[in-house]
Amino acid sequence: MPYNELLSLRIEKILIEMNVDFKQKKMFGGNTFMVNDKMCFGIMQEEIMLRVMDEFYETLLEENHVKPMDFTKKIIKGFLFIEKEAFKTDNQLLRWINYGLDFSERGILKHKKKK
Repeated sequence: MPYNELLSLRIEKILIEMNVDFKQKKMFGGNTFMVNDKMCFGIMQEEIMLRVMDEFYETLLEENHVKPMDFTKKIIKGFLFIEKEAFKTDNQLLRWINYGLDFSERGILKHKKKK
């Protein structure tokens, strides 16, 4: 499924203006942004897929246009989908980007144990 390339360019522009070192990676049928080797946000169709610290997860879920990520039909705690109504302006978009960047700085990746 295609992703919103204009949204991808908006995010890229903000990250460049903030002097953030990032990489883009095609993943989940969309485009993801990696910071500090962590996937912190991405675009799936018209929505932002956002990785947040556990301390913000439940509170953000209470907001309009925010829902749990259920890409595989199973909710993955710490990942959210943000609907396009929540990032119409660049200031709104920056707010979500900052949550992802916070995860890239403080978040700990949980790796599956090898059998």
